[in-house]
Amino acid sequence: MTSLHKRLFIILVTATGIIWACAVAWTYFNSRNQLENVLDTRLQEAARMVHSLLGNSAGMSTSKAISLPHAHGNYERYLSCQIWSLDGELVGSSTGAPDIKIHGNTTGFSDEVVEGELWRVYTIVDPAKSVRIIVADRLALRDRLVSDLIKGLLAPVILILPLFGLLIWVSLGRGLRPLHELADKVRQKDADDMRPLQATNIPSEVKPLADALNGLFVKVEAARRHEREVTAFAAHELRTPLAGLKTQAQIALAAADPAIKEGALQQILLSVDRTTRLVRQLLALAKLDADASPVVTETVNLGQLVEEIIAQNPVSGRKVANMIDPALYDSTIETDRHNLSLMLRNIYENATHYSPQDEVIRWESLKTGNGIIVRDCGPGVTEEEVPLLTTRFYRGSNKSQTGTGLGLTIVETAAKRIGVLFSLRNRSDRKGMEAELRWT
Repeated sequence: MTSLHKRLFIILVTATGIIWACAVAWTYFNSRNQLENVLDTRLQEAARMVHSLLGNSAGMSTSKAISLPHAHGNYERYLSCQIWSLDGELVGSSTGAPDIKIHGNTTGFSDEVVEGELWRVYTIVDPAKSVRIIVADRLALRDRLVSDLIKGLLAPVILILPLFGLLIWVSLGRGLRPLHELADKVRQKDADDMRPLQATNIPSEVKPLADALNGLFVKVEAARRHEREVTAFAAHELRTPLAGLKTQAQIALAAADPAIKEGALQQILLSVDRTTRLVRQLLALAKLDADASPVVTETVNLGQLVEEIIAQNPVSGRKVANMIDPALYDSTIETDRHNLSLMLRNIYENATHYSPQDEVIRWESLKTGNGIIVRDCGPGVTEEEVPLLTTRFYRGSNKSQTGTGLGLTIVETAAKRIGVLFSLRNRSDRKGMEAELRWT
């Protein structure tokens, strides 16, 4: 398992190390340039000092044993000086100077290789005094000076790095403490405790996590409440038809009159149909709520699908006609056939349930050709009730109706799943409802 503490520690230490390395590199190159400028200036000053100490050429006697002064300090001990006459005779040299001539033919700076080493040279050529003054130092010495400087900078860093790493580790632990406290609060909650987390003084970075957990608790509690409602509703709704089934079966068994027996058997059939529809709708809604699989589309002919739904769902005990718009047979769409069939079947069952005897249910294509509308001839509802019809278990204010209150909920849930716009409204031409499905 990846540790956030360790990941942040590695990121911070690595980032800090890169920053320090860049700072050291910048210090190295900057110090090298500055040091070269300073040492070049010292070479120039040393050459000019020697030049100023020399007398006029007329009174100067050339001698290799000439004593040359040099300035105080560590670096000056490594300076090498040679004085040559213009006719090529060595006049004098400093202690430690090379035995061979350091080439420097023109006034100014140059880099020369002497005895296999690279030297930085500054030359003064004075025709009036007939001398050439050469002051030089080894470039390897300069590199060593820069290296010593960098080592001096790195030494404290190397010594401080473990302490710095420890401070980062401890600081991260303190910074991540609210996460551990939040985890402890979640760990201490019981399975039935869906109350929001009461986290005080929580950092802004951790607050979204706490809010997300609280939102999850609300969703879980809503899902559990929904399951309890479904279970209670199913138990209540199944109890009534099962009790009716038992009563009608007892009547049929005890009745000697064929008419009474026939009536009891008809009631048994109606109770079985109602119970079957309720169980089917409960299972369909539960499957829609739990289904997270991707939608699979296929080409569907609306007219043929409507015919299949009517044929597979005959109306028991009542005669209700269906009128299918011919334009539906010319309308094909790419959609999820199962969910579309589920939607149309529940709309049809709802329409036949509330439509009176010998009425007509109309299946019509939208004028725009991108949807279907189903018109029934039921009693309709008040305008205030229309938005409530898709609420689970809502049956309307007409208590004489005996629907399950799940059919239109299934239609809305399936419509959202496949991206179809579902709307309900009262008919404007007469009593009844209009259910519209529009493809987006």
